[in-house]
Amino acid sequence: MRDSSRRRPRLMWGRPTAVLSPPAAAGLMPLTHKLLALTVICVWALNLIVIKLGIAEIPPMLMSALRFTLVAALLCPALRITRDQIKGVLLVSLTFGTLHFGLLFAALADSEAGTSAVIIQLGAPIATLLACLVLREPLGKVRLAGLLVSVAGIGVLAIGPTLPPPLSLFLLLVSATGWAVTNLIVKELRGVRPMTMMGWSSLFAIPQILLMSWIFESDRWWMVGTAGWHGWFCVAYSAIGSSIVGYGIWYWLLQRHSINAVVPYSMLNPLLTVLFGIVLIGDDPSPMKIVGALIMVAGVALILRRPRNLPDPTLPDTA
Repeated sequence: MRDSSRRRPRLMWGRPTAVLSPPAAAGLMPLTHKLLALTVICVWALNLIVIKLGIAEIPPMLMSALRFTLVAALLCPALRITRDQIKGVLLVSLTFGTLHFGLLFAALADSEAGTSAVIIQLGAPIATLLACLVLREPLGKVRLAGLLVSVAGIGVLAIGPTLPPPLSLFLLLVSATGWAVTNLIVKELRGVRPMTMMGWSSLFAIPQILLMSWIFESDRWWMVGTAGWHGWFCVAYSAIGSSIVGYGIWYWLLQRHSINAVVPYSMLNPLLTVLFGIVLIGDDPSPMKIVGALIMVAGVALILRRPRNLPDPTLPDTA
């Protein structure tokens, strides 16, 4: 007789998810995977500074569309997608391409990069809570405490910089929610390689964001024609560095570990963005930023704390 407790749960896409080993299910990763996650966060933190510089020369939504066009041009010709994968990838193009990045680019036009990084990281606790509610991933008292401490750190960080206008604040909150939902979708999309997902979701996102640019932005093509090398470098970095390299590694990690093991690393993004802003574009450090950053690091340390009764993490089998 089969042990029903070992059955793999079937989710919305009709495929079983991979069964994680006890360390992976509990939110543990090998050291190399932790270093990969930290590398991605550094790339993303620098990307917010790059976007802020780029939209000074290219309209935000059009710049986002150009980013996805470059990603699709580089990846799609070499990658194939099956018919049964299209539904999930289309959904990723909406939640990740349009809601997350399209609205993030638009909000950055009237927001400071550090402030935007703080607000957008609300997606991390949202994703963690959704993983517990939807995917039944364990949270635990210590991790919950770390989550609350990290959110408190985000709140302290937000007090320092000037908050964006109400519309930009709303766009950032929707963008954060889109990022959180995307993490759950990617977790369930078994059988889709990270680069395939990135390339084809970018292709499907292009018409969505171009439509938004056509509705909300004026003089967009004139600004593209007059953009200097700084603007085009920002497009290239955002496409290759943030999308292909950053999200390629991130999706790879999500398909091998629980959401609660991977997503908390993203809560270090505001800290790194603030540091990059001070070093690269001359943002003034403030006591509130420093205090908030320290609180956030303490919260992330609690979230990632290894339970004593679990062995060292090993790479789980994947479907």
